[in-house]
Amino acid sequence: MGEKLIHDFRLVLFSFGFKHGVPIDANMVFDARFLPNPYWQEALRPLSGRDDAVAGYVVNSVQGEEFLTLLKPLLSFLVEQMAAGNKKEFRVAVGCTGGRHRSVAVVEALQHFLQKNSTIEVATYHRDISRDE
Repeated sequence: MGEKLIHDFRLVLFSFGFKHGVPIDANMVFDARFLPNPYWQEALRPLSGRDDAVAGYVVNSVQGEEFLTLLKPLLSFLVEQMAAGNKKEFRVAVGCTGGRHRSVAVVEALQHFLQKNSTIEVATYHRDISRDE
């Protein structure tokens, strides 16, 4: 992303669970259900994608690393294009089955990347992180 501050533009990253419904207010939706699922690891199941153990399990997997390697430049490009087109907001949703593990870990990783490598406002939230299984 460029060094110049992009004024009046905000990227919203949020996680969700497909079993709770696809968000209708997203400009773009990514499906993270192909990533290794911490739900099937008994020690990780009660945790969320905000916990280091779960995040590591998801984003440090072969699939997670490749997904983020491909997604980061795409997201950077799309943000630049949206801002250049005078859009005020770009809403990107990442979903997994329940919205507690994989999608949360991916959104957190993207937020960390963007905070280090861009000058845009990034807002995040996790719609289904607290829902029961």
